[in-house]
Amino acid sequence: MTAALTVRARAAAPTKNVWHALTDAAELRVWLAEHAEVELPHRYEFWGRYIPEGDAPHQRPVHVGDNTLRFTWLLDGEETTTEIQLTEESPDSTIVSLSQSHWSFEDAMSGTTIRGVLQTYWSLAIANLVDHVEGRPITPRTDFTSSTFREELLIDAPADAIYDSLTDSAKASEWFGYPVGIEPVVGGRWAMGGFDNNPNPAKVLDLTPGRAMTVDWGPVGVVTWELEESAGKTKLSFVQSGFDTGNPPYGAWAGWLSGLAELRRYHELADWRPIWLPEPTDNASVDASATA
Repeated sequence: MTAALTVRARAAAPTKNVWHALTDAAELRVWLAEHAEVELPHRYEFWGRYIPEGDAPHQRPVHVGDNTLRFTWLLDGEETTTEIQLTEESPDSTIVSLSQSHWSFEDAMSGTTIRGVLQTYWSLAIANLVDHVEGRPITPRTDFTSSTFREELLIDAPADAIYDSLTDSAKASEWFGYPVGIEPVVGGRWAMGGFDNNPNPAKVLDLTPGRAMTVDWGPVGVVTWELEESAGKTKLSFVQSGFDTGNPPYGAWAGWLSGLAELRRYHELADWRPIWLPEPTDNASVDASATA
């Protein structure tokens, strides 16, 4: 069963700036895609290696309203619908709300269709949109043409502080935005959802205190991160390997990258607060396909 995936985030930028970043082709090429062409209301296209099935543009706008954009997107033979709405929270703050049809948790777990990556794909894309309009560098994007998962991220913070954020359960849960249980010892557990809610946690394979950790995640591979500090800043190297290269876990990789985007904000912003917002309780999720 598919459902409407919803993502909400706050950008510390005027709504007109966010709308420009969302609807200007040159802007889209900075934070979203290699290639983009926009002539609203008739054309809204993005494609390239950072886009699922990005060999060619597969989008078609169906509605352009007051700070609202809705388009269809053909993915794995299904015409999905994406809607992005901007709401002014204050003159310098905008709420970005995204709804995406034809996504299911089962597809995300099985990897049988590219639509399973949509949750983490959009999480990373929205994180990069927010950083872009706030004048910050974007996080490396997922290359859907490659089975090599290796990236580096420069964080303006000392290595020991970042190490604590990556190995302390409470701190990791804070910036990741989801309960995480971590036992930072070789053979220890790394439990998404927390120790009490994850009967099959990942396993810590290797640990260099203050510097590096390797975790075995089973079929989606082995994740290794390493820290290298210089002049008060830290280079975080992140690698995922050991998976089936014939069916790379792009969704998991995009999820890690979107998490690292928030980790960097966590350390670099003095007034940090999560960009992610809960869905309003008085506004039930509506399947985007029903409004197409």
